Amino acid sequence: MDQMTTTDLWSGAVQDVIAAGRRMDRFGWVPATAGNISRRLPDGRIAITRSGGHKGCLTQEGVIEVGMDGKAVHPGDRPSAETLLHCQLYAHDPAIGAVLHGHSVASTVLSMATTDGALTLADYEVQKVFEGQTTHDASVRVPVFDNDQDIARLCTVVAPELGRMPAGYIIRGHGVYVWGATMDVALARLEGLEFLLACELEKRKLRR
Repeated sequence: MDQMTTTDLWSGAVQDVIAAGRRMDRFGWVPATAGNISRRLPDGRIAITRSGGHKGCLTQEGVIEVGMDGKAVHPGDRPSAETLLHCQLYAHDPAIGAVLHGHSVASTVLSMATTDGALTLADYEVQKVFEGQTTHDASVRVPVFDNDQDIARLCTVVAPELGRMPAGYIIRGHGVYVWGATMDVALARLEGLEFLLACELEKRKLRR
């Protein structure tokens, strides 16, 4: 692969990450400096948002390269501590090409309001956005993991559920993780999950 092609691939990945950040920001899913976004290139490189930046105001400098160990490839770059959760997904499934992490109101509130290890979404037409879901007449389990500042330890908690989370997962009081083969697929699944979580939150309000 020549240098120009390699450069073009990187530029395309960076633009995908920037566009995803703006799209997530429009919905209020990445407030302040929250959230992180990554895309895996065909050659195995991982482009991910730099720690501390607002995802709705990303520039090319806000996207850095990391290895599968979650460490920055270039000295001085600082990835999010949560980068390991992205790398865990990429290591688990070579077909995954993008990972999104957002902090919406619905995912934060619902995950804190339940003591169960999962939220169950059922009877929604939008469930069909998730892999393997072909009808509204079904349910989708979304695991909820307790928040942990030790990300390596959190990875060991998430690991047993890998391959069994078509709608992604939620970190309690923190936010969602969603992925897909491409950035477009990942964004569609994120929007689907966030829509359903918002519906669940509204349903709980109506029951009061």
